[in-house]
Amino acid sequence: MASYRITLSVGRLAPAVAPDAVLPAAAAGAATLTTVEARDVAVVRGEARITVRYTADDDHTAARVADAVAAATSPLAEVTRAALTRRDGGRWVRLPY
Repeated sequence: MASYRITLSVGRLAPAVAPDAVLPAAAAGAATLTTVEARDVAVVRGEARITVRYTADDDHTAARVADAVAAATSPLAEVTRAALTRRDGGRWVRLPY
């Protein structure tokens, strides 16, 4: 199994949503389909980004998991951008998404 990451840039939160609720919900979306290896939140150039790292058998399955993460996140926060990457050796390779 390969390791994948979905990184979502998030904007405004939905009304009454606590900021600390978004990352666990995103990871839970992935956990319904696969093993979650890690999850993280960061602010990059003034933009909030959540990253969920998980395993998948192939790129197609990884994209389905990424869709589940985005679907779990979008009711809680505005998703402005998404990027899917796969671990190849010592680097992360961006995949079409």
